[in-house]
Amino acid sequence: MSFIQLGMPFAVVNLGLTVARETGKEGGEIRPPVVAGKFYPESAAVLKSAIEKFMQNAAPAQALTPLAIVVPHAGYIYSAQICADGYNQVRSGAYEVVVIFGTNHTAPDLRKIAIYPGAGFRTPLGTVPVDEKVVAALIAASPDCKADKAPHVREHSIEVQIPFIQVLFPQAKIVPAIVGAADIALYTRFGAALAKVLKGKRALIVASSDLSHYPSAADAEMVDRKTLAAAASLDPTMLRDTIQTQMARRIRGLDTCACGEAPIMAAMEAAKALGATGGKVVSYAHSGDIAIGDRERVVGYGAVVFTAGLEKGNTAAEMPAAAGQTLSPTDKKALLAFARETITGYLTTQTVPLPRGFGPAALETRGVFVTLKKRGNLRGCIGRMTPDRPLANLVGAMALQAAFEDPRFAPVTLKELPDLEIEISVLTPMQPVSGPGAIVVGRDGVLLNKRGRSAVFLPQVAPEQGWGRDEMLDHLAMKAGLPTEAWKEGSQFSTFQALVFGEADSE
Repeated sequence: MSFIQLGMPFAVVNLGLTVARETGKEGGEIRPPVVAGKFYPESAAVLKSAIEKFMQNAAPAQALTPLAIVVPHAGYIYSAQICADGYNQVRSGAYEVVVIFGTNHTAPDLRKIAIYPGAGFRTPLGTVPVDEKVVAALIAASPDCKADKAPHVREHSIEVQIPFIQVLFPQAKIVPAIVGAADIALYTRFGAALAKVLKGKRALIVASSDLSHYPSAADAEMVDRKTLAAAASLDPTMLRDTIQTQMARRIRGLDTCACGEAPIMAAMEAAKALGATGGKVVSYAHSGDIAIGDRERVVGYGAVVFTAGLEKGNTAAEMPAAAGQTLSPTDKKALLAFARETITGYLTTQTVPLPRGFGPAALETRGVFVTLKKRGNLRGCIGRMTPDRPLANLVGAMALQAAFEDPRFAPVTLKELPDLEIEISVLTPMQPVSGPGAIVVGRDGVLLNKRGRSAVFLPQVAPEQGWGRDEMLDHLAMKAGLPTEAWKEGSQFSTFQALVFGEADSE
């Protein structure tokens, strides 16, 4: 089972797909889905369930009169929670038309705004109609627009927005528009034209954009927060200058600050023409925050709302934990629930949850193991001694690996979930010891190293198996691929302790 097949955090330039022509009832062309099963689930039931779950966990609404949102367009497994946060800002609107500004990944010569001239966009959830009257009016009103199907054929940035619109606004029509070069003067003209065309309509504007591409997690967090602050300013010049300044720093791995700079600028100008007076950053994450993510090479995702109304309140930011925080019973229960939700989500919706809402202790950087047992028998156990992310994030990652990547077992199935018990072992830092005599069975976990081979046992392993120290070390040597008594000479030992808690403890 390959995690990466379920979602793609990176821009796709050419999917190599052959797209069959499809027409609607009135003869207009229907654009078929091209990234279903790649960026989002291809089963209608699974797709709808995934969106509903993300919306349940979405950040609360922050503005009274929202006019436009900025949301990401990566694979749902990476970015859909941030996307849901953005859509939750406008969820109560009974929109009749949604204008979607897509990023241009596939038409390098596009300089204007290419509006899809067909009858609709189809996804596994059905076909959402294009508002052909608005399209015609826009093309007539603005020389900066053109009817052009070609840039839409393989473009994913608009397509991934459609299922959210279908679930949240089933009566709405869409205006799919791919935005070319980042030309502020063009967007100012276009915003005025769009405002006139939409006058009197219940309309929403959606800008589809990811943030930084491929820096480390730490660099992405720094760069993306500056980009998001500039986006929330409603000032395209500030956004452009912020991006140029960040790119000039030549940060390692940073290919772009916004894979959708042009759509954001277009949404800014259109929102201002419709009466927007300010913007607010709703939420942020990057692909390294997700259980399957690599923190050395990430893509950033943010949600922003442009509004003409007052803010309802602020989303509380999760603050870094001070070292040595103690996990409370509430923390333990939340971590266990998150581990189960991660495994369940992967099996049922082909997505995983974004860790959020945890207390400071659960955000401290700590090593952890996640153990799965089935009717008392081991069903999977994987952990990380040296942590590279906050505890809550690492719990999700280790839960997935224990369920699907422990080489000793077949991947966990949905049918098995009711019979699984989850146990979490939060580790203290590893400390070298002088030899076997310093190891206390039942208190210490042990890491053995010899001749390039290593193995580790958690503190609870020996008592559960009824082993004394020497018997435990015999088994540890065998686990490392060494003879049973090889630990007696030339071996290095490190010990650690663990805070162990499981679902059975909270029943």
